[in-house]
Amino acid sequence: MRRRCPESTLGSSDRSVRITAVESGQSGWDEFVQSHPGASSYHRFGWKEAFARSFGHPCHYLAAVDDSGHWQGILPLVHMHSRMFGNFLVSLPFVNYGGLLCRSEAAAALLLEEAQSVRRSRGAAYVELRHVTARHGNLPTRSHKVSMVLPLAQSDGEQWKAFDPKLRNQIRKAQKSGLQFRRGHLELLDAFYDVFTRNMRDLGTPVYGKSFFRHILEAFPETTAILLVTHERRPIAAGIASWFKQQFEVPWASSIKAFKPLCPNHMLYWEAIRFAIERGFSKFDFGRSTPNEGTYNFKKHWGALPVALNWQYLMDDRGRIPDLSPANPRYRIAVRAWQYLPLAITKVLGPRIVRNIP
Repeated sequence: MRRRCPESTLGSSDRSVRITAVESGQSGWDEFVQSHPGASSYHRFGWKEAFARSFGHPCHYLAAVDDSGHWQGILPLVHMHSRMFGNFLVSLPFVNYGGLLCRSEAAAALLLEEAQSVRRSRGAAYVELRHVTARHGNLPTRSHKVSMVLPLAQSDGEQWKAFDPKLRNQIRKAQKSGLQFRRGHLELLDAFYDVFTRNMRDLGTPVYGKSFFRHILEAFPETTAILLVTHERRPIAAGIASWFKQQFEVPWASSIKAFKPLCPNHMLYWEAIRFAIERGFSKFDFGRSTPNEGTYNFKKHWGALPVALNWQYLMDDRGRIPDLSPANPRYRIAVRAWQYLPLAITKVLGPRIVRNIP
């Protein structure tokens, strides 16, 4: 799997670039990710194993390397194929970020060319690239989602003062309601999953298998944690936190609806923010939201600012931008029906369905 870039394209008289499929994280992949200012946590090679172990999806991790052995770019791709949702590749599914990570436009062009080649060889309808900044203006683009990011203060005291009085009162209410907070790792996975599955069922969304979260925690033991809020020893709110460089993120968080009056989410996020400040992070990422919907407004109340996400697509000339979201009218009946299923059934059926929903 090789493509050669004309030397003049790279602005060098003696270098060309080849595209190669990367099978091992020892190859230099993570060194490139660590050194690139635009890298996200999800560009790290450990995600390849997490996707493969959890779902069995074929992964195509592509790298652009010049003749001197210097890495010029990467593009991780995951192939998903089902009768219900179609045949496509994503960079990256189930998470908020991914896509091209390059040092030159020439390397980016070669990686896109190779991605198109992989798409055609796999009979896939499209490639979805989850970019923050749109990389190529000529690609079809959806900007329907945002990440909500809070710039962090230097101390939790300063951060507390920045909150409005209503938010501070809700945090105090959680603290006075007898709620307890814990931070841990794999030993809290069962408690997290119990809260997560119940919340996803109530939202009408199929749930990931517990193994997916276990594989993430195992792949990144030093940069992940489980956050847990309990009431009289019962888990009522929980989240998985991940951090990379200057950004702290809570990509998965849930709470049990019946305990909402106790404000467990406010304790969960306040303790997470305190931990992030203590560790010296400058940004707190609340995760992906749809503008002006409930979770968006909750995150905005904390002072988080929207960062537009640009999901770009490679497809043939006849292709249409896909919409696999629950808001798609095609899936609304299924969402409503899912909300009334017994929790035990959703735990069995959910992982079989959601493995093919990116």
